[in-house]
Amino acid sequence: MDKAKPLPGYLVQRYHGWKATGYEENQSWYRQLARGGQHPRAMVISCCDSRVHVSALFGADQGELFIHRNIASLVPPYEPDGEIHGTSAAVEYAVTMLNVAHVIVLGHSGCGGVKGCIDMCQGHAPDLEEKTSFIGRWMDILRPSYALVAGENDPEIQAQALEKQSVLVSLQNLMTFPFIQTRVEDGFLTLHGLWTDIGEGGLEFFNSDDQAFRPV
Repeated sequence: MDKAKPLPGYLVQRYHGWKATGYEENQSWYRQLARGGQHPRAMVISCCDSRVHVSALFGADQGELFIHRNIASLVPPYEPDGEIHGTSAAVEYAVTMLNVAHVIVLGHSGCGGVKGCIDMCQGHAPDLEEKTSFIGRWMDILRPSYALVAGENDPEIQAQALEKQSVLVSLQNLMTFPFIQTRVEDGFLTLHGLWTDIGEGGLEFFNSDDQAFRPV
């Protein structure tokens, strides 16, 4: 690991600032978290996008949310094939080990992964079409849903529509996991779909009653 370098100076300074204030003022809380383990009530599957601040959005403290982030907040279908599945492992851990009561899929505006999917579907992203593209193959999960928004001429409206379809695809795929389906049907777990508008600070939820996203 001779390529690994020390942290950038600004991160070192921020760490020492936190250690001297945030940690120093709450030592007992951090030590309790370390000894007692984690007991989150909800899992949030969010995008890697640095602008999506899940803890701030819900005013959550450490230990409250089990957060998994990936490109475009996608959940693949249940595939017990013995291969490596990071998102599926996180879902399995949250549901079967931590016994969370809620699994929340959080999509967002201006999602670069969704934009990449649109570019692929429109033939504008040959690099993403390559088998060696991790992003392209990941966005294949969403690709079939492009047909539902292909007729929209406004690029921004089309992108938002596919961002919300990404949330719905993930919710559908979550139900292919047997341990999730069983808990949902028995009333021990609920699934939630959300989409946030970063610029406006808006938050919408998917209402299964009318099959539409509505403001929270």
